[in-house]
Amino acid sequence: MLIEGTDEVYRLACMELRGGNHLAEYSAKLPGLASWVFCQPLRPSPRGGDVYYLSVCGHGVVARVALADVAGHGNGVSGAAIRLHDALRQHVDTWDQSALIRQLNDDFLQGAHKGPFATAFLASFYSEAGELLFTNAGQPPPLWYRAANREWNLLYESTPLSKEIVDLPLGLIEGTSYSQTAVQLDAGALLLLYTDGVSESYDESGAQLGLERLLSIARDLPTESAEAAGQGLLAAVAKFRGSVPATDDETVVVLQRLAGGM
Repeated sequence: MLIEGTDEVYRLACMELRGGNHLAEYSAKLPGLASWVFCQPLRPSPRGGDVYYLSVCGHGVVARVALADVAGHGNGVSGAAIRLHDALRQHVDTWDQSALIRQLNDDFLQGAHKGPFATAFLASFYSEAGELLFTNAGQPPPLWYRAANREWNLLYESTPLSKEIVDLPLGLIEGTSYSQTAVQLDAGALLLLYTDGVSESYDESGAQLGLERLLSIARDLPTESAEAAGQGLLAAVAKFRGSVPATDDETVVVLQRLAGGM
């Protein structure tokens, strides 16, 4: 399958979902956000266990991003991708993510005897307020660039608005509760979501990249656009890995807050 073209910026329509678990690389416009997507299933499979979706709802002022990592590779995870798509479709016009999280957990639990479990990161961005509401269910913490002080950090559920975190993968415990955390994104802020195929890369000596090295890499990334930051991250990870081939699917979704929220 060919990689989707990067020359054009795709603009999502209201109530639209875009994504999947196939090979892709492109830029997209969301309410108040510029985004860049890279999805590389582990070769030779055309579809992998990393699943992402972008959507627009709330009369065109709310953007939602979902990134999940389903255990396993290849076509066997397609059912999980469909369940994620269907759940997002059902809740596409809902700002509160709690009902969506509960449905995803129940869906993966009910299908656990048939297929894999998943970790997931879900975020909703309200463009009029610049507020990002997110839930992390076992995914690596995103990289967060705050333009106001030009600092990179790992985004954890540690703001004053956070509640008790039960950071367990989806589909392991029935009724697992997940918190929602709100953070403010200033103009120019970047959020880099990635799967563990990126953070758990190995170099030629057998050393793992890990979160601290990843954060160190981020501090040297270009910040002028979502695409530049995403491509810079992948290039740096490839340099770290050297001749060692990838051993897992790799997906990166980069979001950048646009000036004026437009």
